[in-house]
Amino acid sequence: MENIARNFGLQINQGKTKYMIVERKNYLKKNKIGHLKIKIFKFEGEENFKYLGVILNEDNNNQFALQERIENANKTYFMLQKFFKNKDISKKLKLRLKNTIIDKVLTYASETWTLTKRDRKQLNVFERKVYRRILGPVYDNEKENWRILTNKEVQVFKNLL
Repeated sequence: MENIARNFGLQINQGKTKYMIVERKNYLKKNKIGHLKIKIFKFEGEENFKYLGVILNEDNNNQFALQERIENANKTYFMLQKFFKNKDISKKLKLRLKNTIIDKVLTYASETWTLTKRDRKQLNVFERKVYRRILGPVYDNEKENWRILTNKEVQVFKNLL
C-alpha cells in the first residue's frame, strides 16, 4: 500500500490519518479496537468525524449532523434578524430570504438523512420559529392585545405558499 502511494507521489501521514468502523449492527462495540497498526504505522480510531461538511459516525446516526445543521441554520437566522424585524421589507422578500438562505443551510447534505419522528419535530420547531418571526404578531380583537401565531395558524400560512 505504501509503495503504491509513493508511486503517485503520496505519503502516509500517521498524525492526520484516522480510521472509523461503520457497522450496520453494533457487533464489535464490546471489542472496539483503539488503534490500527499497519506495518510501521499506527492509526487512531474515531467515533465521529467531519467529511465535506457532514458529520459521519460509526453508528450511521444522523442526530449529530441534524443538530449541527439546526445550529448553523439558527446562526444564519440570527444574522438575518435585522431583515426579518424590518417592517419596510415585504413578507414575500423575507420568505425568499428564508427559502434561499436559511433552508439551504438547514438542509445541506440532507439527501442521506433517515429522519425519525423526533428529527422531524426538531426541524418543524425551527421552521415555525422562523415563520413566526417573518409573519410577526397578530392583533386579537377579542382580548384586545397582540399575540404570536399558533402552530395551526403557522401551518395554514405555510400551506398557502
